[in-house]
Amino acid sequence: MSRLQSKMSIPVIRRLILCLLGCCCYSLLNAQSPIGEPVSIKVNFNREIGPMKPVWAFWGYDEPNYTYMKDGRKLLSEIASLSPVPVYVRAHSMLVTGDGTNALKWGSTNAFTEDQNGNPVYDWKIIDKIFDTYVERGMKPIAQIGFMPQAMSVKPEPYRHYWKPGAKYDEIFTGWAYPPKDYRKWAELVYQWVRHSVDRYGKKEVESWYWELWNEPNIGYWRGTMEEYFKLYDYTADAVRRALPTARIGGPETTGPGSEGAAKFLTAFLDHVTKGKNFVSGRTGAPLDLITFHAKGSPKMANGMVQMNLGTQLRDISRGFEIVASYPSLKKLPVIIGESDPEGCAACSETDYPQNAYRNGTMYASYTAAAFARKYELADHYGVNLTGAVTWGFEFENQPWFAGFRDMATNGVDKPVLNVFRMYGMMSGNRVLVNQGNLAYNYLQVRDESVRGDKPDINAIAAKGKNSSTVMIWNYHDNNDLNIPASQVEISMEGLPDGKILVNHYRIDQSHSNSYTLWKGMGSPQKPTSGQIEELEKAGQLQLFTSPQWLKIENGKALIRIDLPRQGVSLLQLIY
Repeated sequence: MSRLQSKMSIPVIRRLILCLLGCCCYSLLNAQSPIGEPVSIKVNFNREIGPMKPVWAFWGYDEPNYTYMKDGRKLLSEIASLSPVPVYVRAHSMLVTGDGTNALKWGSTNAFTEDQNGNPVYDWKIIDKIFDTYVERGMKPIAQIGFMPQAMSVKPEPYRHYWKPGAKYDEIFTGWAYPPKDYRKWAELVYQWVRHSVDRYGKKEVESWYWELWNEPNIGYWRGTMEEYFKLYDYTADAVRRALPTARIGGPETTGPGSEGAAKFLTAFLDHVTKGKNFVSGRTGAPLDLITFHAKGSPKMANGMVQMNLGTQLRDISRGFEIVASYPSLKKLPVIIGESDPEGCAACSETDYPQNAYRNGTMYASYTAAAFARKYELADHYGVNLTGAVTWGFEFENQPWFAGFRDMATNGVDKPVLNVFRMYGMMSGNRVLVNQGNLAYNYLQVRDESVRGDKPDINAIAAKGKNSSTVMIWNYHDNNDLNIPASQVEISMEGLPDGKILVNHYRIDQSHSNSYTLWKGMGSPQKPTSGQIEELEKAGQLQLFTSPQWLKIENGKALIRIDLPRQGVSLLQLIY
């Protein structure tokens, strides 16, 4: 070995060899020492595989009255601004009876009551306040038609629940979860709501919305039978279409199609709308413009550490797609995963459920980055039209700082997970081929095995736009061990335009785009000063890892090397 070689590290020698071969190289490293051999990711921008549809631009939450409160309005503004297209929003309890008081897993609008003679009384003030908040920001409702007004419920008492974290979940299923006493009266309520929406917002605007019936009717949210849900759907779809023939209506919003019971419900619903007898018309079938189901992961505590289960969520999605794909007449309909999350209860805090301790830090971010990329791949695998995947995580007004709820922000300060969506919002055009290289997992392995081995799931999703290309890379593992050294990742790219391109490297990790780490460093204050809040708000935004730098491309090729910490996410934006 020469004296020069003895002073050079193996990575430097490799870099020089690659550059001599005509592949320009660029290094964006952090201060940590990487472990093991570099992980190789190969991106071919000449191989477009499908549109980079904004399936991530969908949000939802249980508590509709948070919508127009201080922090709710602030967060909706931020969510709307991170997307180049309209964001869709779905909220529960739009027809629940009550005065609009907010509480965990509770909301109301008082849209329908009856006078002393049993005549209907419609009051749209609160619903208008909610939908005005969306429309003012260019957002679109996924108008959830539910739940049952007290005056219509076959079991009106008890109606209002007072659930809190730690209580039995079944306590929330009160009178609002039951079928109507009169299906025609229910249909008239739906008709009046849609007509009012058209009168208030205009036909063109309401045509751009989605309407869907109920929530998770295969579990306690629906206290009727499967047949009664189908009957309710027929009356609902007929009323929506009578009010606006061009409206888009769908369902059934079942949860967990990976289980036998949920798969049976979803299949029976699709059978009903394709070949069943309609409860209103007596003819065959019912209108269906979109298909919805839910998919959740299943974290637990293992050896005193949070252990996620991304595979469980992906198996739900996979089975749901498989069922949809088995109906040739429905296969091309839009599919919206109406709730798509690491687990099933946004309002269940980590105080009572320690397995939910992933929510404040970067684990939620890396999980989200990896999960959405695999949703695209599973949709490609089954040939279905994935249109959206609703993140069921909003904000909880007037709660302790970083209380451990599944939310995007705490007291108006964004959490790290929201920055993943900012990254996805910067990815446009068409998805391109990401080859395996020496990656430990592909989407089918994660679906079938989750990420439990010695190696993390280091992978990427890439897109080619008109004037830029993007690559998102994550370092995810089901086990939340942040003490493992960073991994060195080599991203080799081809199909780039020759010449100078500008590289922006954005990062989510323990010290970037992370308000939670800063808050803990402040001593975890529950009454932060105005100056601290200003610092936290700034830390909650998406941050560059390094200054923008120019990279010279020759023969369409480039190599970028980064050190990526466990549960970290990087976005490389290549502007040309």
